[in-house]
Amino acid sequence: MQRQQLFDYISQHYQVEPDYPWKKHSEYAVLRHPRHRKWFALVFPLESHKLGLPDGPMIDVMNIKTRPELNGSLRQQHGVYPAYHMNKEHWLSITLENGLPDSEILALLDDSFSLTF
Repeated sequence: MQRQQLFDYISQHYQVEPDYPWKKHSEYAVLRHPRHRKWFALVFPLESHKLGLPDGPMIDVMNIKTRPELNGSLRQQHGVYPAYHMNKEHWLSITLENGLPDSEILALLDDSFSLTF
């Protein structure tokens, strides 16, 4: 899934646009609930080795909130990792390309939106 495809889905389904709150990390997109402003996702470029992958190009990653009881089984899937720089019990990092099928990425995003509502 391409980053822009993800943002288009979020805009259409949740009427939410990405927020870019950090000057130093200007490509880090925070996705927040419109009413209470809680995060339901964070999309950012990351060096692949920071997820334990071989050195390679920067990859787009999305952090999402998940149900703790599902984290273990989700982490067994290709493209799913313990959350980078977030609570690893409640959040996961998902590579947007070369990982889960788009439909599964969107289903997990929908769940994150519900969990953080």
